[in-house]
Amino acid sequence: MTPPEEKKWLARLRADYRHEAGRCVVRHGHEGPLRLLKSLYPEGDAICHSVLVHPPSGLVGGDTLDMGLSVGEGAHALITTPGATRFYRSPSGALATQRVHAVLRERSRLEWLPLEAIAYPGCEALNEARFELAPTAELMAWDITALGLPGADQPFGTGRFQQHLEIPGVWLERGLLDASDSVLMDGGLGLAGHRCLGTLVFAAGAAIERERRERALDAVRELIEADPLRLTAGATAAQEGVLVVRALGPLVEPVSLLLRRCWAAWRRELWDLDGAAPRLWAV
Repeated sequence: MTPPEEKKWLARLRADYRHEAGRCVVRHGHEGPLRLLKSLYPEGDAICHSVLVHPPSGLVGGDTLDMGLSVGEGAHALITTPGATRFYRSPSGALATQRVHAVLRERSRLEWLPLEAIAYPGCEALNEARFELAPTAELMAWDITALGLPGADQPFGTGRFQQHLEIPGVWLERGLLDASDSVLMDGGLGLAGHRCLGTLVFAAGAAIERERRERALDAVRELIEADPLRLTAGATAAQEGVLVVRALGPLVEPVSLLLRRCWAAWRRELWDLDGAAPRLWAV
């Protein structure tokens, strides 16, 4: 696939989820080509499933997608996308940026579950997510990144992809995936030749009770042990209020499948909710 000619887009979305009369409702506004296409209630009125759409489907150098989310007291939102986010080649060297900043109020829950980000050869990209949690709020979020297009024989031979995941004052991960860094890309202490990496996070605004934390880790470790990626995946407590699953794989599909299973297990174990995947993922 040939990347489109570079045209700079600035798109903003603001979404405010609130719990009103037993129903989670969302009010939103947008500027530019970024919007919530639809809100669904497959689990009943208390949980709002939203479909986030970027009609151009990809970013080139100079583009910015800026998303601001607010999840009000007692509200529960699940946000996903109908397809991958594509960071195309940037001939000018300008940075393409996708940014989400979410604020979770007391007793709220957010599931931030976009499909994968694909870093095309030659991209210059930043994928940034910040989540602020009130003491009784809880979050499940993932980040899945695919480097290059192996199916189209387009390896990630050039380009840079920056990642930023943060819960301010609690947990921060920031990294640069530089295609020219052979030690990182192919070394045994780096990606070891894998070109898809995934991170799933469960976070609480305060320390997670130890027994609950251990039950959650045991649930996903059992899945990892039985998975084909068991040698390149693991789960740990990064902080008393942050649990993390990581996985490396050669392609998107096995990494995505493992994280979906872990997400479903945490949903059942931590929230006593059904782990059925949103129907959109099967399209």
